[in-house]
Amino acid sequence: MKRAIIKIDESLCTGCGDCVVDCHEGALKIVDGKARLISDTYCDGLGVCIGSCPEGAITLEDREAEPFVEPATDTHSKPHAEQPCCNITSTLNQWPLQLYLINPEAYAMRNADWVLAADCTAFAFRGFHNQFINNNYSIAIACPKLDHTIDIYVKKLATMINNSSINTLTVLIMEVPCCKGLLHIALAAQANAKRKIPVKEIVLGIDGSMQNERWV
Repeated sequence: MKRAIIKIDESLCTGCGDCVVDCHEGALKIVDGKARLISDTYCDGLGVCIGSCPEGAITLEDREAEPFVEPATDTHSKPHAEQPCCNITSTLNQWPLQLYLINPEAYAMRNADWVLAADCTAFAFRGFHNQFINNNYSIAIACPKLDHTIDIYVKKLATMINNSSINTLTVLIMEVPCCKGLLHIALAAQANAKRKIPVKEIVLGIDGSMQNERWV
């Protein structure tokens, strides 16, 4: 049958995950850093996800598709707060998360792509799980303003770069001035390490939107 189905422009999609959160039918998933429609039968064609996309990557098109299958539980009439917490699962790859507690010599740390995230970012950025944890990044969190272990952090990161063979390091910070200290820690560790790895900075606005992304 011919009916309305969402269409995703991958050239515009940043993989933020906002559309996945707002699709109560479970038709969307982040795969390889991009939003994907996993099944025509899950898409009701109403296009609620269109307004969730900050990049305008989602539109509706009329095409041949399987009929929509109503979910067994009617979730799209209920606000998010009423969804049972047991339906939300984590795909966290390692523990602990606090940089201060991470053992830089641990086997799980090796040959990984790392995200060094300011404490506030996971709360401000709605797509944190989908963009970073679901894409198999290892995570370390720290606060350059409240933590008083800056020298320890620099030494620990340098050790991780040298001994754990980190592939890349992404520094995720907020746009507030104090967060810049986290990038300075990463760059100091890079300067003190024998190995050189790519370092990326991602800056989030206080509204949770991505303001800037660059290799440094």
